[in-house]
Amino acid sequence: MLGIFDGKTKVIIGMVHLDALPGTPLYNADRGIDGIIANARTDLAALQDNGIDSVMFGNENDRPYSLSAPQESVACMSAIVSALRPAIRVPFGVNYLWDPKASVAIAVATRADYVREIFTGVYASDMGLWTPDAENAARLRRNLGRPDLKFLFNVNAEFAAALDTRPIGLRARSAVFSSLADAILVSGPLTGDPVENSALREVRAAVKAVPVFANTGVNHDNVDAILSLADGCVVGTHFKVDGNTWNKVDGARVRRFMEKVERIRGGAG
Repeated sequence: MLGIFDGKTKVIIGMVHLDALPGTPLYNADRGIDGIIANARTDLAALQDNGIDSVMFGNENDRPYSLSAPQESVACMSAIVSALRPAIRVPFGVNYLWDPKASVAIAVATRADYVREIFTGVYASDMGLWTPDAENAARLRRNLGRPDLKFLFNVNAEFAAALDTRPIGLRARSAVFSSLADAILVSGPLTGDPVENSALREVRAAVKAVPVFANTGVNHDNVDAILSLADGCVVGTHFKVDGNTWNKVDGARVRRFMEKVERIRGGAG
């Protein structure tokens, strides 16, 4: 799948939510960048040691979110992921919320395999009017010498509502056709909120040429239904202690989830 997941089906991507970066309101200056790296290292180990297929690094703690990444955030996130890179044993991606070009720059600097972002559409959001820029993100990918870098398009943004009134299936198909999406992701309304199965089903029916992933709210109880419709999923909140987005990754929850995914894979075979 996508040529980056070692031939696996029903791929599970686990999130490494970085602590707030320097310059953001929740940044812990006492712990500094070394503290961010240390916390991310333990989450990375908890995911990899318990069977995860891939990991993605994101700046979920940089609240309130920005639609245009400050230079210091791009530099710091690149440095943090680069420091962790020797410990990464699985394919990995990055996502700077909510800036496609910053995400590409970080991915190139860290030699990531893929980027997840909102690349297309127009949204009314918590951050204001949101107009992503797929064209210049794709140009940057080419100009930086990484045409192999995969773009995972989230087509219904969290913390936002699309001003585009077309059905989600048509928007997904259009993103593949017009903006070169390598995969389509479908989200719930907020981080940790489940995807509507009807939306996932509609996108899966509309998009045939690329993989479709569930992007939020996948857990041990609903993963069977989700993977019956999707090619994989991104999991963040469910893997945390007590299922709390802001807690550390719980290795036992990861292991239990991945054991169930292996049974699903076996049944599909």
